[in-house]
Amino acid sequence: MADDKPPRERTFPYFSSLPYGIEDEAERQKNFQEILKHLYVAVEAGDLAPGALHWTRELRSWLGLKFRPSKEQRVILTKLYYELALAPGVDISTADRFASMFMVLTKRKHYMKPGKDLTLNWRPLLRQLKLFVLPSESGTSEVQSLKHNLKTLTKMCAFAQVYFDPADIPALLNEILPYFTTSLAENAFVVAGLLNLLFPTAAASAGDEKLAPQYYLPTFFHLWTLVNRSRAFDTAFVDLFSRLARESLTAEHVAYTEYGIFTKDQSSLIFTSILRLLDIPVGQVTSPYSAAVDGSVGAGIMVERDARKNPVAHSIARWVIMSLSPACLDKPDSILANLEGLIQAVETFFHPSNQGAWTKTLFQLVHYLADFFVMRWNRERSGEMEVPAGRGLTDELKRRFVLSIRDVIFMGIYAKSGTAMNLALSTLQSLAFLEPNLILPGALQRIYPSMQGLVEVHRTSSSLRSLQHLSGIMARTKGFRCHITTMLGLALPGIDANDLEKTLYTLQYIQSVCYNIPLHDLTKDSDNVSGNMIAMEWITSEVDRMEQEGANVKLEYDTKLDDKDEELILRSSTAGLAEFVSSFLGKIFTVLENLPDASRVRSGSPEENIVNTLPATFTPLLASLSPELYNLALNKVAEFAANHVIHQGRDGMAFICSALCKVNPEKALKRLVPVLIQSIRTEIDENGAASTRTTGTDVLPRDRGLVWSVSLLSMCVVHVGDAVLTHRDELLDIAVYMQQKCKGIPTVHISNYIHHLLLSLTGIYPVDYSLHENDVLERGISPLDWGRIPDPKSINIQWHVPSKGEVDFAVELFRNQGESALAHLAKLIDGTSSIKRDGVGKAWSDEISRNLVLLRLLLSGVAVLFDAKASSKQSEGFESELSSDVEMVEANGHNSEEITEENLDTSVEESEENEVKPTFKYPTGYLLDESSQLYDEVHDLRERIGKTLHKVHEFLVEKQEDDVACFGPLYTAYRSWFIDVGIERSAHVFDRVAKLLAVDIQPFKINGLRKHYPRPLLVRRASLYHLSRLRHNSAPRIKSDLDKQLLFDLAHSSMSTYTEVRRNAQNAGEAAFKAIIGSRPLVIPTILRAFEAGLKANNFPRIKGGFYTLIFGSLARTIGRDWRYTPRVVKCYVEATVVDRPSIQKLAAGATIQMMDFGRPTERMVILDKGVVQEIAPSEDVQLSIEKKKGKVAKKRANFVTKKAALCEELVDITRTSHWKQAQRIGTILLALGLRFDEIASDNLIDLIFKGAIDTHPGLRSLYQGSSTALFSVIEARAFADHKYENYISDKQHLPARIKVQTRRDDPKWTKDFLSSFAVPDAEYHVDHDHPGWLVWDETMTAFKPSPEADIEFDDHEKSVLSKIGKILDRKWFSKYCEYLKQEPRDTAADRFRLSSAVQLECVFAAMHHGFTTLTFSEVQEKIYDVFGDGSDKHQHRATAELLGALLSSTMDKPIELRTEIWDWAFPIVRGIFLDGLTPENQGYWLTFLRLVLQGRDPRRSWPMVDWLCSLRLDMTSNAAFKESSKVRMLQQCVIDIGWHFQLEKPIAEDFLAHLDHPYKGVREVIATTLSSIYRSRYHESYKDVETLMLAQREASSVGTRPYQPTEDFTETMRSVFDQLEKWRQERTPGQQTPSPYTLGSKTVLLWLDTTLTSLECIGLVPFFPDVFMGQLLQMIDIREDVELASLAYHVFKHLPNIPHGIGEDIPFIESLIKVGRTSTSWHQRLRSMVNMQAIYFRRLFLIAPEQQRSLFECVASMLEDAQLEVRFGASSTLSGMIRCSPLPLRTTVVADLEARFTKLLLDNPLPKKPKNNRMSAPSTGTSTPTPEHEALVLKRHAAVLGLGALVQAFPYSSPPPEWIPGVLTTLANKANADPGMVGKSVKSILSEFKKTRQDTWHVDLKAFSQEQAEDLDGVLWKSYFA
Repeated sequence: MADDKPPRERTFPYFSSLPYGIEDEAERQKNFQEILKHLYVAVEAGDLAPGALHWTRELRSWLGLKFRPSKEQRVILTKLYYELALAPGVDISTADRFASMFMVLTKRKHYMKPGKDLTLNWRPLLRQLKLFVLPSESGTSEVQSLKHNLKTLTKMCAFAQVYFDPADIPALLNEILPYFTTSLAENAFVVAGLLNLLFPTAAASAGDEKLAPQYYLPTFFHLWTLVNRSRAFDTAFVDLFSRLARESLTAEHVAYTEYGIFTKDQSSLIFTSILRLLDIPVGQVTSPYSAAVDGSVGAGIMVERDARKNPVAHSIARWVIMSLSPACLDKPDSILANLEGLIQAVETFFHPSNQGAWTKTLFQLVHYLADFFVMRWNRERSGEMEVPAGRGLTDELKRRFVLSIRDVIFMGIYAKSGTAMNLALSTLQSLAFLEPNLILPGALQRIYPSMQGLVEVHRTSSSLRSLQHLSGIMARTKGFRCHITTMLGLALPGIDANDLEKTLYTLQYIQSVCYNIPLHDLTKDSDNVSGNMIAMEWITSEVDRMEQEGANVKLEYDTKLDDKDEELILRSSTAGLAEFVSSFLGKIFTVLENLPDASRVRSGSPEENIVNTLPATFTPLLASLSPELYNLALNKVAEFAANHVIHQGRDGMAFICSALCKVNPEKALKRLVPVLIQSIRTEIDENGAASTRTTGTDVLPRDRGLVWSVSLLSMCVVHVGDAVLTHRDELLDIAVYMQQKCKGIPTVHISNYIHHLLLSLTGIYPVDYSLHENDVLERGISPLDWGRIPDPKSINIQWHVPSKGEVDFAVELFRNQGESALAHLAKLIDGTSSIKRDGVGKAWSDEISRNLVLLRLLLSGVAVLFDAKASSKQSEGFESELSSDVEMVEANGHNSEEITEENLDTSVEESEENEVKPTFKYPTGYLLDESSQLYDEVHDLRERIGKTLHKVHEFLVEKQEDDVACFGPLYTAYRSWFIDVGIERSAHVFDRVAKLLAVDIQPFKINGLRKHYPRPLLVRRASLYHLSRLRHNSAPRIKSDLDKQLLFDLAHSSMSTYTEVRRNAQNAGEAAFKAIIGSRPLVIPTILRAFEAGLKANNFPRIKGGFYTLIFGSLARTIGRDWRYTPRVVKCYVEATVVDRPSIQKLAAGATIQMMDFGRPTERMVILDKGVVQEIAPSEDVQLSIEKKKGKVAKKRANFVTKKAALCEELVDITRTSHWKQAQRIGTILLALGLRFDEIASDNLIDLIFKGAIDTHPGLRSLYQGSSTALFSVIEARAFADHKYENYISDKQHLPARIKVQTRRDDPKWTKDFLSSFAVPDAEYHVDHDHPGWLVWDETMTAFKPSPEADIEFDDHEKSVLSKIGKILDRKWFSKYCEYLKQEPRDTAADRFRLSSAVQLECVFAAMHHGFTTLTFSEVQEKIYDVFGDGSDKHQHRATAELLGALLSSTMDKPIELRTEIWDWAFPIVRGIFLDGLTPENQGYWLTFLRLVLQGRDPRRSWPMVDWLCSLRLDMTSNAAFKESSKVRMLQQCVIDIGWHFQLEKPIAEDFLAHLDHPYKGVREVIATTLSSIYRSRYHESYKDVETLMLAQREASSVGTRPYQPTEDFTETMRSVFDQLEKWRQERTPGQQTPSPYTLGSKTVLLWLDTTLTSLECIGLVPFFPDVFMGQLLQMIDIREDVELASLAYHVFKHLPNIPHGIGEDIPFIESLIKVGRTSTSWHQRLRSMVNMQAIYFRRLFLIAPEQQRSLFECVASMLEDAQLEVRFGASSTLSGMIRCSPLPLRTTVVADLEARFTKLLLDNPLPKKPKNNRMSAPSTGTSTPTPEHEALVLKRHAAVLGLGALVQAFPYSSPPPEWIPGVLTTLANKANADPGMVGKSVKSILSEFKKTRQDTWHVDLKAFSQEQAEDLDGVLWKSYFA
């Protein structure tokens, strides 16, 4: 391929940055091939778990070391894991692991290009998803074990989607679209979800127009309009379109305009839905979404993306940014213009004082917008994203984008919610990265005042955080970098012991500055700058300029500032750094002195955060100092350390010293070590510190000085490289000296010091913290070095690799300290020590603990020197067989061939865990030579330590069993002994370093740039890579004899009587199991024996130990795989369930899941595509090992099966005699253990289950009922799978009654014929599914024979099981069962129709119909009569409903004679109950009964019932309201369940429409909802195929056809209903209190409308809004006498603007609103019309036509002059709302027009002057009536005032206010303030409101007013001292 570029280079040179020689590529590839070979063998042999999983882990580890497979290998592996993760029959947890490997391989898209390198098939994924969301399609009831994990499947879709082949689009649509139906809404949601998950969004190759987006987009938009008012649909489609936009951006042949790949209409619709998704509240109108629609999502919820991980804002932003191109710039209407409009419409919702449900979404939106823009910008620049010419982002685009969201971000950084603020800050950083000159001036203008302390505190912390995010960009931007040092100075007061949060932000800010700029005084080496005068003057002038110009200040440094001047200012600004450093240190010391005493370690308190942030800040700070400044800092710290002891500030101070020593070891150690050692000796010799043991955990005051010095010293010597050698003797002496002299708590600190010294001497780590390479430092730092980001490839790291001298010193220290500790321990144990075990004092325990702690720290300190090979050698001295790295050692030393029969059982099991799999070691710079004397010495000492630990353990267990304090240190020492080999694993080094690095690089991450980090962070990345190699090498090792001995010790103590001892031993054990191969099977028998003994003796602590060790730990997995022990563990568990101790009962409850897991069937067969597996076959022939492995696996499985069967029988026998609690626990395990596909269940188990189903204990009863249903379903599944396991797992089913019917889709009458066949009882076949033909017809559809010979075919085994069951099911059993059915449930929650009982009964009746049971139909009939009795009690009804429901359901696919017989008997009973027996309390049971019989089934199957329900008519003579409504309710249930197949609606609808004014409320409500249901289900599209559907949509418009257009009949019906209402209204006397036909009929109609408008087909009513509904609704709202009617009408009225109108359909609606507003005679109606005007204006911001916009504004403005006061106020607030959400161009013109208009109105209508002479003239007394002229004048003035007020209030938060506002306010103050009455009052409230919303920004806003304006306003409202 021409354009096949090699995969991108790694950005970071991992291999070359290491300080030692490493393996070559050939070696890595060899190991890779080896891994693949073993993987192949495991998969071929069917050994998926543990085999294939183990090699998957190895593969992951290999990739984790940054090794790379070739592209071909990666493709092969990806396909393999995709296949494995979705293969039928794989165990769920195993499949999850394969899936996660698949995701690792596909995570980065640049390794494999979609379409070119890799194409995946979507069908296996769809197969798995269908099991969840379309279960009825895949056959009968699903059996859980077949399903994969749903979350994993949806995650896999996200990774695989890019690789689906776009050429498959037609196939996929043909596969999925036929399932679409809104008659059963759930299916619509499922289809939308599946499309979103599986639709191939990759761009297809050029040439095939059927694959171009515009070919299928109209259809998608059509589907979208089929389900209205649904959030789930909006989310799914926006997500899908956004991915489509992303993939099509780079495809040259896809047409591209200013709307991206979409059309104008499509883009407007998407923007409209974005506006809906943002959740912005509008006036009084409710949400645009309807809960009723999203409530019917059903199984659709399973295929929705997780909203927390994929927020909808992410999709919106992706869609917008991926559709931008230069084409947007010069067009007035484009994606960019719409984005600007969107942000302007909602900008007030970003303001901190305007918080709500929308806050998070809005901030996520801007965050992702900026993030995507930055990513696209960077990737286009780096060539990673190849965008065709003319589509790339340009500078002009970037500028407009940044400006569009700049203002809202400046509001957002002061947000009140933490999440919003974090999002805003990261957005700020992205925007500044794109356009520093647009963002930084505004940021500085806001930050300076708050840093100078002029405003509220919370703004100061926001400013500090903003600075932290901006520091890197400032340091790299000319002019702005001159502000940095001033900012540092201003930040210092933030370090404040009273405000720790602010201190934290300040430290983070200083840290980020120090990573970006060197703190060198640049005035030293330049002649023309001295001191910081130049900078001071410049900064002062700049700050003044910002104050003057306000928020829109422009600092054009890039053009207006001369480079030379800028450099001078910069140099001058660094003169004050020395002052900064010393005052910074002073502040930090103050904080340390004021820290409170730490009560506990690691409490997560703010104080602790500060202490932990210190090293992160000090390391870069000290590293960036110039030598002079470093000396200054060193002296200050050393002084402080020598002269103070601040106990609670100890850690903080230690961190500071550590940072000093790491940055410059020579200088710092020389200055600090002597001082500290001296002070240690003084403390010990003169103050007697640590001379006696201490009680408690606090350090005594007399020891504090010592602990202070030791802590500082130990942090000074950690990781400082070879500088410690110069102080070798002092350091060694002081260690020995302290160990001799000290006792008590300080000894821990002393051991820690030795540990640190060892780490420093033996580790390989970088000693390099500088911001610059050495050559830069030599030539001297200049302004060019500010903000430099180095190229990762060019860094040279100074590593510390231990020299011979250091290793010798380390070994000497290890030996010296280790020998003395061993000697001590030996003496303490054999009693020769001076400290005696007297059982009173604790001195002996202290000594033991102290020496154990020392041993542990010694072991982990020299962990790097231990070699796993030597650690595994046997102590007798024979070589282990691990002579070469890659060699397979057979378990137990004997070869598999020699295994004899009797030990076969054990060896097959053991070989699993003990098998030594080859491991791959890579060089890590190991320091010792295997043949050297040091090597032997170190390992010998380690072995002796191990033996001593064992002795101590034995001694303590025997003599000091209650000395819990000693066991803790003992087992942590054990833990270190096991796991600290090759790397200090006990300290989690790798994880800790990785976490800290991740936190530090966070601020530097920029989307689309790789490793864009300062040098110190790149160095730390290299160090982390070294650690990852060490970690890789510390793989589990082989066990030596000593290992075994120590493991047994741990096993013994895991079952100790003392809780603490158990816990410590279990922790150590868990760690050791991970480190030693085959350790688990070794200890299980010991622990099991102890567990069994504990249960016998009823020893509670032991029992708990057994639970925690065996069942809750990692041993459980081994036990589950190794059936030698499982039965014993299960029996122990069973015994434990009756131990009389609540804590153990709780444990037993928690362990049930684990027990069921043991019982889970193992993988028997996995169906894989052989071709995919063959791809990884090795070149050599491995058939032999495959066969061997296969044999092993088969033996193991056979063994499992016999063991399980035996255990099952044992458990059944235990259960028969046991207590119910125990029986309940066993029952759950039995279900998992006993039911098997092949043998189904043992006779014993069958007997237990069916007899248990009528047990006297209710808990057991329900358990066994569930089991019996499960048993039946296994039999059924087995029969349907043709009795073959393979068919069962691959979901191939054979149902004798099921047939495929060819549809006659080409026949135009076909749909009509198909539907009309549902209106007659006789059918040639039954169609149970709702979806065939609703949207499109498929070639065939699934149907069922009306009278099959057999509905299921059993083989002999199934028959024999069924007969066994049938013998138990006799008359006695059934009657007992029925008695329990009738019982009153124990809690009211359970008082409902219980589906579980019905399902179980259905199985029983089915067995009866097949003739297996002793029970006969006549006995059942008799019993049912008996159960129902007289039907007076509701529980009788419940039982009868369950029985009859089950009976009728069980006949579904049975021969016609049987069905007729049963229906003929049962239906009269049901009819009788429906007619006379229903009551409010039993109606629920019968509704569920109906659903059970009808739902998802062809109505002709239950024809008698459907036919009878449809023949019911309203009985107007009846006065039993409930009886009437319950009949209709049943009918409605029937309509809903049958959906669009319901064909008997005509007479029913006519009957209902004739009785809309029914007198009873209950009946009216049901009539309304039933009408809505009937009309909803009339709609269907029924295109003949998908192709026709798509063609019809394309021809209609780019957004498809408009669904739900009302038919002529329906229009006719609607109009006549409303004419009837109008007629009734005329007949009603106004003010009539009693109900009239008008009020009754209206309520019915309103309910009907309400139900329809909140449902997905609401747009069908749009044509009736303007002329039919509006007038009537407004009339109804005005009926004051009937409150219910009025409020209902208003509720429906407010729905209208929320209904999505089609493009252009809103014109008549808007016109009718305007007509009401202008001409209606009732002011209530005028007022209400505005509610909808504002709502429709906002909802349709992107769709409304310009002339409609203008007429709406015109109408509202004219309503300001309405005669009614309330309307005027309403108009004012509506107007300001509409202005607020208009896009900028429109807003500007409207504001200008209206301002002129209202000002003129005010000035043209002045108040008449009062006559001067007549002070007491008439009007002032307020008694005389004003004249009409006067009234008109006041009205006009009020209109003008409210109009101007509306303009002002439309901009509540914009600071500073727009320039026209001061003028408007002055006009109001001067011209109308003195008006009497309403007018003057309005003026005052406008002015005070203006001031109130601007409290926060008043200091800025006031500057917008000129002197005179401010004075004019003074007098009105605020006093002059504000000015």
